[in-house]
Amino acid sequence: MNEHSIRRVVIVGGGTAGWMAAAAFARLLNNGYTEVTLVESEEIGTVGVGEATIPPLINFNQMLGLDENAFLAATAGTYKLGIEFVDWGARGERYFHPFGTYGHDLQGVHFHQLWLREKARRSIPDIAAWSMSSVAAAHGKFGRPKDDARSPIRELFYAFHFDASLYARHLRDYAEQRGVTRTEGKIATVDLRPTDGFVEAVTLDDGRRVAGDLFIDCSGFRGLLIEEALETGYESYQHWLPCDRAVAVPCSLPNQAEPDPFTRSTARAAGWQWRIPLQHRMGNGLVYCSDFLSDDEAEAQLLANLEGEALAPVRRLRFTAGRRRESWNRNVVALGLAGGFIEPLESTSIHLVQAALQRLIALFPDKRFDPVECSEFNRQMRDLYEDIRDFIILHYKATRRDDSPFWDRVRTMPIPDSLQRKIDLFAGKGRLFREGYDLFSNPSWVAVCLGQGVVPQSWEPAADALDENKVAAALEQMRRGYLDTAQRMPTHGDFLRMTAPSPLAARVAAPPPPAPATDVPYFSFTADSPFDVGGSGGGSPL
Repeated sequence: MNEHSIRRVVIVGGGTAGWMAAAAFARLLNNGYTEVTLVESEEIGTVGVGEATIPPLINFNQMLGLDENAFLAATAGTYKLGIEFVDWGARGERYFHPFGTYGHDLQGVHFHQLWLREKARRSIPDIAAWSMSSVAAAHGKFGRPKDDARSPIRELFYAFHFDASLYARHLRDYAEQRGVTRTEGKIATVDLRPTDGFVEAVTLDDGRRVAGDLFIDCSGFRGLLIEEALETGYESYQHWLPCDRAVAVPCSLPNQAEPDPFTRSTARAAGWQWRIPLQHRMGNGLVYCSDFLSDDEAEAQLLANLEGEALAPVRRLRFTAGRRRESWNRNVVALGLAGGFIEPLESTSIHLVQAALQRLIALFPDKRFDPVECSEFNRQMRDLYEDIRDFIILHYKATRRDDSPFWDRVRTMPIPDSLQRKIDLFAGKGRLFREGYDLFSNPSWVAVCLGQGVVPQSWEPAADALDENKVAAALEQMRRGYLDTAQRMPTHGDFLRMTAPSPLAARVAAPPPPAPATDVPYFSFTADSPFDVGGSGGGSPL
């Protein structure tokens, strides 16, 4: 510690973003001199509809030292192996965007190039048959791989569905136990230093003043500090992502059914509907463009497409896709909705919080707030937002739907040059190149491009150098390995009941848990099992 060290960090707003920040600081700023305070009001609700995640969250939970089984039980969580997309490329079509990879590269040739060549030679299954996560999801199965598991089970990559408000509560308990102070109250004013415009303190409506050196804005769409106080500005993506509203409602699980290990996204006439299964309920929402659908029509459409009984009033949300021009301005860093919003089509909202926290810790300032560090943080966050933006736009642009004015608009709209270049390269010979801060790896682009009808005209010439019979035999061996492994796994519901049953789920459904360890249906959990029933979880890239 020296005279320039940050002594007081103030987090404005709770919810998932606020308590993720508090938990991370409690773990990583435990230095004996940095105090962390979170200010929130019970009177101000949180959005809290983002219940689906992507695999990097595993690493965040592991960094905190959270037990995965306890975390899932506390949040009524389920496992997620990917996203099923329905009616996106064309009505009546569906495809699966899995976590993880497709097959194995052979002699330096990417697997999808080999699949393209084989597909041109003969009739073979969809590329999803060569994804461990896809095959397991199709059979409703799940098994958490051990750290030393071999293929094919080690290729099962996963994330989570959970109740966002319960996750925030879980992290709040973690943070408060490690010294974070929670202050209840509504912020009345933001006090700026007259000399440089930095935030000096926030004053609550009862007159209490909370001063700080570094402020984290988790106040939601309004951006209480980053926008209302500092007037940072906002870069809209709405000309590419025209959906600007959402309605959300939970419902009961259909016929006491076991939760699926995947999210479902169904394209509708003016947007799309999400379906997120938890242990005790289903999360549902409709994202739409208000130019083509009224709020009342959207609510009626959502309720008409529920699989169970609505469990709460419908919530209405308004947003503009985009980001703050600077995520870090002076001594304020914006997280979550305060920093920007990209519709949750690929479940990236919570990841953007995590990514910002990782970069903030890596570039953690002192009281001098070096502009070089601030600029680097903003550059990295801008690149990440734009990468996610392009991937989401791909879903709208790569469609053959012409059955509504909404789809006519997005199908024919101009798109960023960065995305057009990727589509053109893939459409030629299936070529993909990962650059910079790309979040989504090449298999993700393969899944969406092929799933929505961007089929390459040919393949890389290097694929022709491999012996056709040997390639065919290798592909068949891989396919059978994925299928056999999936068939040996427990069902998703059985795995949850063995490892992380939620008290909430017990009130709704769920048959009694099976006898432990030795008599598990479909697979015996022995010392040699490739599955992990402990709570540590495994790192899992996207």
